[in-house]
Amino acid sequence: MYRIIKRIIDFVMALILIIVCSPIMLIVAIAIKIDSRGPVLFIQPRSGKNGKVFNLYKFRSMAKDNNVHDFKEENKVTKVGNFIRKTSLDEIPQLFNILKGEMSFIGPRPWITDYEIYFTENQKRRLEVLPGITGLAQASGRNDISIKEKINLDIYYVDHLSFLMDVKVLIGTVKTVLSRKGSDLSKTGIQNELEELKGQWKNNKSKKNIDNKSKEDMQYI
Repeated sequence: MYRIIKRIIDFVMALILIIVCSPIMLIVAIAIKIDSRGPVLFIQPRSGKNGKVFNLYKFRSMAKDNNVHDFKEENKVTKVGNFIRKTSLDEIPQLFNILKGEMSFIGPRPWITDYEIYFTENQKRRLEVLPGITGLAQASGRNDISIKEKINLDIYYVDHLSFLMDVKVLIGTVKTVLSRKGSDLSKTGIQNELEELKGQWKNNKSKKNIDNKSKEDMQYI
C-alpha cells in the first residue's frame, strides 16, 4: 500500500519542485554554457527497477571531450561542474525521471549497467524497487563506504521500506550533503568497485563449478 502512496507523493512533489526550482535550473544551465562548451544535460543509461535500463538525466559537470568509459584518465570536471557536484545541484534534472516513473526521491541509487552484471542473486534484490535520487547508502556515507556496504544498505532498505524509513533516509541525506563528505566518486573509485564485484563474481562462479563437479563425482560413487 505504501508503495502506491509513495509513487503519488513522488509525482506531486516532483511536479511542484520542477516549478519551484525552475529559476535555479535556468541559472545552472546558463552557468554550464558559459563555463564550457557542450550540452547542458548529461544523459546516461542506468539500471532501474527489475534491471530495466533507462536514461538518467543530470546537469553536465564534465568537459565536452570527457570520455566516461576511458578508465585510463580521471574525469575532466569543469569549475561549475565541481560546484554543482559538491552541492548535488547536478541531480535536479532527475525530477523529470521521477515524473516519468523511472525513479523515486528515495531508493537505491541507479548505477551504470556494468555493476548489475556482477551482482549475486541476493544483491540483485536492490533492484526490486525504483531507484532514488538518494538512498540509505547515500545517507550513511555516500562514497566513503565500500561497494558491498552500499549494496547491503540498499537491500536493508528494500526489506524495511516504509514511511519512517524514507524520513530517516531524508534526514540522513541532508546531514551528509551539508557535510559534503563522499560527494564524488572518481573513475578510479568506480573501477575499483567494479573490480571488487568482478572478483566476487569470479569466486562465486568457481565455487559453483566446484559444487557441480562434486555432484557429478557423487553420481559415480
